[in-house]
Amino acid sequence: MAVHDRSRGHDLAALRDLNSSVVLRELRRESPRTVSGLAGATGLSRPTVEALVEQLTAQGWIAEADVPATGRAPGRPARRFRFRAEAGHVVGVDVGLKEIVLLLGRLDGQIVARARHRIAREATGAERIELLRGHLRSFLAGQGLGPHDVWSLGVGVPGMVGETGRIRSVIVPDWTDLDLARRLADDFPGTGRILVENDVNLAVLAEHWRGTAQLADDVACVLLGPRISCGLMIDGRLHRGRRGGAGELGYLPQLGLEQVKKGFDRAGERLPGESATDALARAVRTGEAGALDVLDRFLAGVAPAVAALVLALDPELVVLSGPLAPVGDSLATLLSAHLGPLTLHVPRLAISTLGREGVALGAVRRALDAAEARLPGQRNGATD
Repeated sequence: MAVHDRSRGHDLAALRDLNSSVVLRELRRESPRTVSGLAGATGLSRPTVEALVEQLTAQGWIAEADVPATGRAPGRPARRFRFRAEAGHVVGVDVGLKEIVLLLGRLDGQIVARARHRIAREATGAERIELLRGHLRSFLAGQGLGPHDVWSLGVGVPGMVGETGRIRSVIVPDWTDLDLARRLADDFPGTGRILVENDVNLAVLAEHWRGTAQLADDVACVLLGPRISCGLMIDGRLHRGRRGGAGELGYLPQLGLEQVKKGFDRAGERLPGESATDALARAVRTGEAGALDVLDRFLAGVAPAVAALVLALDPELVVLSGPLAPVGDSLATLLSAHLGPLTLHVPRLAISTLGREGVALGAVRRALDAAEARLPGQRNGATD
C-alpha cells in the first residue's frame, strides 16, 4: 500500500509539472492573459489554472500584469498575468577575426543590450580568449549582472566546429582543436550550458528566427566576403553534417574560390579601418565607376559554388549575408543572372537585413533553446 501511495504521489507531481509547463508555455506565447483565457487556451479547468498561476507566481516565473485604466464598467477588472521574461538572461557572442559582437537577451528573446569591440587581426588565440573574457565581464557588469545571471551562453566562431564543440579549423590563430566552452567554464560556473557553433550555422538560425527566412524551412545562408561559406537548414532544422562540416564551400580548391576572392583588390579609395569588401560594398552603393563590374566579376566566380549547392540541396530560399549584404538587391540580381545557366532553376534569393549582428543573434537563439531545460516541466501536452 505504501508503494502505491508513493507511486500515486509521484504521478500527481508529474501531472502538476506537466500542467505547469503548459500554462507557462501559453504565457510565453502571449502575455498578459487572464485565468479564464488560460483555461480556454490550455483546456484545463479554471480551478486547476488558478492553482497553477499561484504556484508559478510564487516561484517567480510569472507576475500579475498592470491593468491600464479604461472606460470600462465599474467593478474589479479580471487579473491578468504575464511571463517574467526578465527572470533570466542569455548571451550571444560572435567572435570574428576583427571584432567581437555581444548581445544580451531576455527569456522572451528581446535583446536588451549590445556591444561591439575591435580585435587586432594579429592577436594570438590566447589573447583573443582573454579579450573575450574581459569583454563578457564588463558587458554584464554594465547591465548590473554577473555570470550567475546568465542561463546559457552561445558563441559563434569562424570555421568548422565538431559535434562536441571543439573548433576544427585554422581560421582563428591557435584555435585548432580548441575546446572554447571549457576555457570559458570557469568564468561562468553557474551557467547551464556554453555552446560553441560555426558562425554561418548561427547566421541561418538567426535568419529563420528574425530575418528573411522566417517563412522558409529549406534555407541556405551564403556568406559572401573574404571567406565564402554556407549554413544550411532542412525542414526547419539546422543541418550541421556528420562532423559539422556541411556548407564549407571554401575548402574545395577545385571551385577556385581563393582566386575569386582576389577580385576584391581594386584601385578605389578605402576609408580608415575599412576592409576591401566593405569598400567595395560602399562603392557599389554610391555608384562609383567600375565598382559594379568588380562585384559582377566576383559573383561570376562564386556562382559555380552556389550552383553546386543549389543542385545538391534544392533550397526554397538562399539568403546572401556577410560584408557584401549592404549592396542590397543588386547583389541578388547579379548572382541570379550567373546562376541561370548553371542550375535547373534559380531559387528565390534574399539579402540578409540583420547586419553585423546576425551571427550573435543566432547565438542568442541557440542559447535560448538550451535555456529551455531550466523552465518547469518542459513536456508537451496537458491533462486535467
